[in-house]
Amino acid sequence: MTKMTTNPTQPSVDPEGPESVHEPRLWRDNGWTARVVKNEDDEGWAVAMYRQGEAEPALVGPWTMGRDKKNPKPLDTAAFNTLVKTASEVLRRHEQQLHALHHRTVSVTASAGRITVALDIVPDEDDPHALLSARDAAGEALASVRVAPGFRLGSASATAWVESGFRKPD
Repeated sequence: MTKMTTNPTQPSVDPEGPESVHEPRLWRDNGWTARVVKNEDDEGWAVAMYRQGEAEPALVGPWTMGRDKKNPKPLDTAAFNTLVKTASEVLRRHEQQLHALHHRTVSVTASAGRITVALDIVPDEDDPHALLSARDAAGEALASVRVAPGFRLGSASATAWVESGFRKPD
């Protein structure tokens, strides 16, 4: 992981600051802030991308040295737009991964026809659980039960649940 320090001559990132800032090491626009910082791991520089209102950066990566090979290359519009796109993609992939981790569906064929069984994990700190639900081909809810968050949904468990008349699994 890249360790960063702020440059004492550089202003701090103020989420309540002006809407747009276009400085060589601090660029804020369209809900994003790019900040060039000293990379403590080596003698180079890093850039951190913050989404407005977030304390942690969405993206931290190496930043190019300037022509003097001592100071960082100044931020500009093209670089900032590329960083915003990259940081947005990182956040989108993270959200997709979390969604895939907490939501799973399996379709099975039963005597009543095609049934879609869904498992939605609720990662509550005090009461973690999951909801197992079934819908018919028309999207009508057939059943919903609360299960342990570690419940494994697969074709076999979905079929067994449907064939049991939607009784709560063990």
